[in-house]
Order: sequence, then structure tokens, then C-alpha cells
Amino acid sequence: MLLTSFVAVVDKGGFTAAANHLHLAQSTVSAHIKRLENVLERSLLQRKQQLAVPTAAGERLLSHARQMLRQNAQAWQDVRDQRLAGVVRLGIPEDYLSYLPGALSDFAARFPDVELVVHCGLSVDLIQQVKTGALDLAITTRQPRSPGGKVLRREPMVWVGAAGYDTHRRSPLPLAVSKQGVCIFREHTLASLDAAAIDWRIAYTSASLSGLSAAVRAGLAITVLTPSMLGPDMRVLGTDDGLPALPSIEIALHRSSKAATEATEQLALQLHAHIEGYSP
Repeated sequence: MLLTSFVAVVDKGGFTAAANHLHLAQSTVSAHIKRLENVLERSLLQRKQQLAVPTAAGERLLSHARQMLRQNAQAWQDVRDQRLAGVVRLGIPEDYLSYLPGALSDFAARFPDVELVVHCGLSVDLIQQVKTGALDLAITTRQPRSPGGKVLRREPMVWVGAAGYDTHRRSPLPLAVSKQGVCIFREHTLASLDAAAIDWRIAYTSASLSGLSAAVRAGLAITVLTPSMLGPDMRVLGTDDGLPALPSIEIALHRSSKAATEATEQLALQLHAHIEGYSP
């Protein structure tokens, strides 16, 4: 349990998040880390910008801890005849990569013999790949013309600009958006501006979140994201800045009818629980 607490603190970024994940009191998690440090006579964690990050000794322990936890999981599953194996192919837009690390690391720890293959792409393309069986699962933004999937969470859409820039005050309003016909964010952005009679122009086009974010941080344009997509040097804009209100979007999990394996089912359950309770 000591190693489990240590890995959880590192993966979740802090004691509170680790305690919530493990369903333990924060004081218990802290006691586990303190006991490890006393046994090893080394400091394992340090605080950096409110995050708990491993020290040099902690980094060395982390790799061993992950291996030991994987072997422990394999042993229990083997003895109980519950050992899963196989390949699961997961699709996800780059926009939602922030959801992945915790969910997939937890899954890998529980089922170390399952091989995960992750493919990034546009939501409209991922949905089609699930339908054809090229992907087993896909997390997507629910599209008006491509309904279906199980809704995992709803997130508000927000206007985003760069800290230190007044790009949102320019006229016509410069926008960073995805290409036409494949992105619900673009559709909602333009529709809301047209409804508010605000002049706009497309200043930057990119199919990736990193591309849109780069344009915003440089002060070239503003864009529309969800709070979980915000990066450094970005700030949320709103009605006080003269911008119209935006709707929420739905994040859905699509499953292929051709991939009804136990490994796929377990990953779907893991993603559902993790994303539903995710806090950016």
C-alpha cells in the first residue's frame, strides 16, 4: 500500500487528489509517504507550484514501484484466473489528451498484459473508425450529425485569449479555429458571433490543439476551448469582454460492436469513471 500511495501522489500531482483516487484519508496517504521516506532515509517528494513531484531518489523509486505493482497485479490475476490479455485500440482527439495519463496508467497497472494502442485524430474521423472496426473505443466530442455514444461529461465552452494581450478588442475579431466541416467548436464560435452581430475573421486555422494554442499565446487570435484544454499563458474571456455566451459540449465514448472483449469492457469502465470525475 505504501508504494501504491507513492505512485498515486506522483500520478495525480498531490496528496489530496491521490487520497480521493485511493478512497483514503489524506492523512493516511501522507503517513504512507512519510513511512517510505523513513525506511529509505531519503526525501522522495518535493513541492513545485503546488504539485508534488519526485526528487532524484523518488524518480529512482518510481520506476521500481511501477514494476512491482504491475507484477503484483499479474500475480493476483493469474492465481484468480482473471488475467486479461490482448490489444485494445483507443481513439481520442488531441484536445482531450489531458484526460488520458491517469486513466491509462491506472488501467495498465491493473491489467499489465493488455496492450494499449492510442490513435489521435478528429472526432468525426474517430467515430467512423469505430463504426468500421478500425478502433475498439473512441472518446469524442459529440457531433450534431454523428449522434450516439455514451455521454461521459459535459463541459462549458469558453473564449480564450493570451495573457497580456487585448486581441479580443480588435475588429474584426481575429479567430483561431479548426478547418471547416469537422469541428463543432468552429461551428459554435461563428454562430455565436453572427448572432451577436460581431465582425470576425479567420486569422489562423489548425486541426490540432497545439496549433490553435500557439496562435493564441502569440496574441494573433482568440479561440474557443473547454477549461480542461487551457494551457499556460492563456486566460478565459467572457461577456465582460464583449463576447457572447457559448453553449456546452458533450464528451462521448463510442464502442465498436466488433470489439466486445473483456479487455475493451474494462478500459471502457476505467475511462468512464476517470473522465466523469475529472477535475481540470
